[in-house]
Amino acid sequence: MSTDFRDLDRRAADFYLTFVAQVKPADLTLATPCSDWTLHGLLRHQVSQDEGFAAAARGDGGDLQVWRNGSLGDDPHAAARASLDLVTGAFAEEGVPDRPFLMPEVTDRPVPGRMAVSFHFVDLVVHAWDVAATLGLPWEPSAEMLEASLAVAALVPTDDATRGPGLAFDRAVPAPEDVSPGDRLLTLLGRSPSWAPSQYRWV
Repeated sequence: MSTDFRDLDRRAADFYLTFVAQVKPADLTLATPCSDWTLHGLLRHQVSQDEGFAAAARGDGGDLQVWRNGSLGDDPHAAARASLDLVTGAFAEEGVPDRPFLMPEVTDRPVPGRMAVSFHFVDLVVHAWDVAATLGLPWEPSAEMLEASLAVAALVPTDDATRGPGLAFDRAVPAPEDVSPGDRLLTLLGRSPSWAPSQYRWV
């Protein structure tokens, strides 16, 4: 992959934050499309991933615990913004696209920086859907985001060591050939587009 995804990643961060900004304290116990996590767990996971990617950009991503130590504190939106500022700043450093990233949650081999950034980008786009679906909100990424996300999703490993409950992505979900680009992305990354919570919060 030769594309520099850093600008798209910044835009995906803003897109993701538009949904996190709408989370209320009572929402944190809601179930999400990721069966392992409540909304609190999902948001904490993304903060952890941001911190892991930032560490990897600095050459310190080899310790798996670095990818799992995120905290929401008392303000999930502030925590999400802080972790995204951290990773965006790390990605902006000169030479990042050509640096080797250690990403033990995905592979035991170094990943080229430009590919690692693309993985973070697609993670934000689909986790934005997770939050939106949990809250019953529309998820409408731009056509450019969807096209780029689909290209990245095709590169995500599909073996049992990297796909399944508790791993970076669940196994792909079967989908008809004429599915929309957004639904195609969700199914490729282990999500059912028809998922809905058992009940929505009162708005």
